[in-house]
Amino acid sequence: MSDANEVVKHIHLKDIHPFPDHPFEVKDDEYMRETLESVKEYGVLSPVIVRPREEGGYEMISGHRRMRACELAGIDSIPAIVRNVDRDAATIMMVDSNLQRETISPMEKARAYKMKLEAIKRQGARTDLIESSTSVQVGQKLAGANKTSRQLLADESPDSSSQVRRYIRLNELNESLQNMVDEKKMGITPACEISYLKPEEQKLLVETIDSEQAMPSLSQAQRMKKLSQEGKLNEDTMLEIMMEQKKPINRNVVLSEDLLKRYFPRSFTKERIEGIVIKLLDRWLQIQKQKQQNRD
Repeated sequence: MSDANEVVKHIHLKDIHPFPDHPFEVKDDEYMRETLESVKEYGVLSPVIVRPREEGGYEMISGHRRMRACELAGIDSIPAIVRNVDRDAATIMMVDSNLQRETISPMEKARAYKMKLEAIKRQGARTDLIESSTSVQVGQKLAGANKTSRQLLADESPDSSSQVRRYIRLNELNESLQNMVDEKKMGITPACEISYLKPEEQKLLVETIDSEQAMPSLSQAQRMKKLSQEGKLNEDTMLEIMMEQKKPINRNVVLSEDLLKRYFPRSFTKERIEGIVIKLLDRWLQIQKQKQQNRD
């Protein structure tokens, strides 16, 4: 929430420091190139938000991408709103300002949710909150609505309560498994189950995935979690689960006579119809590949 007395001031980039443990990666990607072109042509239209540092200078709360665009454009200062908020309030503002972005990876969201949850917990437990609008607001919500920190986090998030819980669990995965989630090799739901495995069991799973060239399904992940809790998960039991053949999907497609006669004369034989259908499917496949190349 902005203060009516807030003013925008230009601050030298060298005086602004990144937010500690900032969970959102600032990439020099297509979106950055678009931001860069906009900054070159129009300047920074929306001021960044910073807070004073005890060590001197300022700490970025919202605007890391705009600041990077300025650096690339050779601009040495940026318009900024200075807010005197504590670390917890700044964390909540930082996370909320980034969660609406379209290019957030699963692990970026996982780390952000965890940071915000910890900040909310600290605010709810404190009695000496700094008089900032965010701190007071969070404290009142926790006390007045009698909600847990997790409930409050879910209420203010674009994801459901159960999905937020899954994202936070991803922080318990080792780095290799986290990378698999970010690369979309492993789904969030099975990854959540795997997050309950002990560190040495997660390391063993990475090795098993590599050797078997297969990812665990949700069912397999749940069974590994259960065996881990029972103290029965080891190299043999894990390999036994991972070597199971997944049930093939039934993909038999039958086209009725009524449907076929809409497109083919009665004189066409089965073989001729199949040949035409295959040619059409080959053409469709080429179109899909071309669309994928255009996206890449």
